[in-house]
Amino acid sequence: MPLLLGPFVRCRLSATLLALWLVLSGFTCTGGSEHAATATLPAAFSDLLPHFQIEPEDEYIVKNKPVTLTCRSTPATQIYFKCNGEWVHQDDHLIERTVDPATALPVMQVTIEITRQQVEKIFGLDEYWCQCVAWSTTGTQKSQKAYIRIAYLRKNFEEEPQGKEVALDQEVLLRCHPPEGVPQAEVEWQRNEDVIDPASDPNFVITPDHNLVIKKARLADTGNYTCVAKNIVARRKSTSAAILVYVDGGWSEWSKWSACGADCSMWRSRECTQPSPGTGGKDCQGLDLQSLNCTSEQCPQTVSGAEDVALYVGMVAVALCLTLLLIVVVLVYRRKKEGLDADVADSSILTTGFQPMGIKPSKPGVWAPRSRRAPPHSKNSHLLTIQPDLTTTTTSYQGTLRSRHDATGKFSMTNGPLLDPLPNGSHTLHNGKLNSDAAAEFVSRLSTQSYFKTLPRDVANTSYGTFNFLGGRLTIPNTGISLLIPPEAIPRGKIYEIYLTVQRKEDLRLPVAGCQTLLSPIVSCGPPGVVLSRPVILSMDHCFDACLDNWAVRLKKQNYEGAWEDVLLMGEELVSDPYYCQLEAETCRLFSEQLGTFALVGESLHMGAAKRLRLVLFSDAYCSTLEYNIRVYCMDDTQDVFKEVMQMERQLGGRLIDEPHVLLFKDSYHNLRLSIHDMPQAHWRSKLLAGYQEIPFYHIWNGSQRYLHCTFTLERLSLSTCELTCQLCVWQVEGEGQSFSLDFNIAKDTRALDSEFLLMDSNATALAGPSAFQIPYLIRQKICSSLDAPCPNGADWRMLAQRLKLERHMSFFASKASPTSVILDLWEAQHFHSGNINQLATVMADIGKQEAMIFLVSDGEC
Repeated sequence: MPLLLGPFVRCRLSATLLALWLVLSGFTCTGGSEHAATATLPAAFSDLLPHFQIEPEDEYIVKNKPVTLTCRSTPATQIYFKCNGEWVHQDDHLIERTVDPATALPVMQVTIEITRQQVEKIFGLDEYWCQCVAWSTTGTQKSQKAYIRIAYLRKNFEEEPQGKEVALDQEVLLRCHPPEGVPQAEVEWQRNEDVIDPASDPNFVITPDHNLVIKKARLADTGNYTCVAKNIVARRKSTSAAILVYVDGGWSEWSKWSACGADCSMWRSRECTQPSPGTGGKDCQGLDLQSLNCTSEQCPQTVSGAEDVALYVGMVAVALCLTLLLIVVVLVYRRKKEGLDADVADSSILTTGFQPMGIKPSKPGVWAPRSRRAPPHSKNSHLLTIQPDLTTTTTSYQGTLRSRHDATGKFSMTNGPLLDPLPNGSHTLHNGKLNSDAAAEFVSRLSTQSYFKTLPRDVANTSYGTFNFLGGRLTIPNTGISLLIPPEAIPRGKIYEIYLTVQRKEDLRLPVAGCQTLLSPIVSCGPPGVVLSRPVILSMDHCFDACLDNWAVRLKKQNYEGAWEDVLLMGEELVSDPYYCQLEAETCRLFSEQLGTFALVGESLHMGAAKRLRLVLFSDAYCSTLEYNIRVYCMDDTQDVFKEVMQMERQLGGRLIDEPHVLLFKDSYHNLRLSIHDMPQAHWRSKLLAGYQEIPFYHIWNGSQRYLHCTFTLERLSLSTCELTCQLCVWQVEGEGQSFSLDFNIAKDTRALDSEFLLMDSNATALAGPSAFQIPYLIRQKICSSLDAPCPNGADWRMLAQRLKLERHMSFFASKASPTSVILDLWEAQHFHSGNINQLATVMADIGKQEAMIFLVSDGEC
């Protein structure tokens, strides 16, 4: 007798009555159930194993619609489904019995439904799967596993196509990485909303990784290109990329030479018509008209030999007169220059207002990213201070620096384009600042020059000033970016208009490849090509662990053609190079003898290399609906990016809901995950379908976007609920993590971002002359003359470098004409915000250079 499982009874029927039994389905067996997946198999088929006619297949749950799994087997006494290792209850099976007309064997079919809630219960632990098992008297058979997944398609593309201008017949590559989705999204491309079909137009190729290639750009290919991703859930479109195909003009063939004319010359010409420039293409280069002297019979000789001699003598006389006039002008100019230098050097500028400078402290309760506090007053501070003239209130150089010079002589440049003179010939600096109209005019004028086409018109992120040999300082507030122009860096008699700006990602793109990543802002200072007598110091933040054992960090500089060049490998600097870097925990100080556009790019040497990410949380300052959003930003840990995000959130009306955290993100190819936990379920719920959100590794590492963010949308069950407590976690898979413990009232504080937060750095953006420095000019000269000359007991510039923990750069300092001056330049760049002149006074006392020695010893005396 066959052994049957489940609630069923045994029945014996002859083979001849089998068909009738199956059709009527009214057999007289007792104890059966219409929902049971079991039946009694006649003895004639008792030696057959079950054979599956239909097996369950993979399914996707779209939104909240359940899916149906079907299993059909013959012959079978019972069929049950097992999902994720557990048997499905028999009441959840829907059974159907028929007869196979070809073999007359009984057929049993069972279906079940799977809901979204069932799948979500095990999300993140394993994939949800189901399998059916069929029994006969001979044995059992298992079907294939069917996997049930929740279908989705995220909104944001991982990489979108970028617009560009291309020359005719040039190959064009448009990149597209579709949003993450299940099932994986299919991609198609559109031009001006029309679908591109490579089969009908072989000039287009869609690569396996979804990029679009235009083999040879045609004029007809100009248009807006869109990447479209779609799956069973949704359809997403990228932002359109505008492709402009331009035609550069070409010259036609030269015409034949004309006949030799009466002026003893002949001509030939050509036209810019093959092809004519179009859609923004360049005009033809070179001459379109060419002449040549000729001496044929057609050229009459109208000048006799004697008249030629007279002509030549007259030309020589004129040349001699012009030469004498030029010599007189040069002598007058030098006399005026010496007068200006003497006037400035002897003026009260050098002895006015040299108190240590600090910054305005931030308001209580306002978090400051990198506070710099002035140290306590030192007993030795009198060594490096001069009693100010209290009758003078000026704190920085005032006046027109160009008043004694002609505007045409303000720049001396090599290999670089000259700036046009200012319209009014001068600008006046008051407390180191210019009015907004003048700033806008300066930026607009710079952007019209050929080299400065990419200079951003963002006045808020650009500072500039007019400087002479006394030097000065440019600062972009709240970015950690500054340019120190030491005294004597600009040659005496020269006056330069210098700018400093930080480039936003839409202004300038620096290509990185492989394991490379951008480690600093892209900073421009200029104009390029100005002549400097000493290196300036450019300070900017970086965002890596500052361990050169883990990194190969290169300084890149943009050349005049717009290409990026490696100019320095950090840690392998040569003192003969025009660039030198001082690397600190969060800042890089670049000594540079040339101005230009710079950035730090790092290449990880192993998986221990880590970037610093700053994690910042924002929410809406005011919420009147049930939904409440928390935005989590993951950005490079530099002040300029943080400032950009703060400005953006301020426009959105956001508020900072916790202090930023720093996360070390390693080059391990693992993604960054974000999740929210421990919310009071009686009052709040998360609308996130998955257990966490994820930012792909390469989005963070390649640096194309210096900040990324995820939004957690929460829903309160009542408008009266205002208290929110939760844990928000951010971690790298198999790496470091950070968590935010949030506990606040969403309705109590409805203020937007405090404006004081963005104005913590209240110093002037441009300071010219002695007001830009902590050390008074005359004291600086005395220190240099006292310490530059080597002393047998070592009480010279070498001890100063050791006391300031700068001994690693001894070779660099020694290569300079005045090592002490370069050390003091670096000290000024490091301590401008802190006003820590007391530390330097203490160091000088330790070296043995007391106040009397500094002022009384002769040059070179030890």
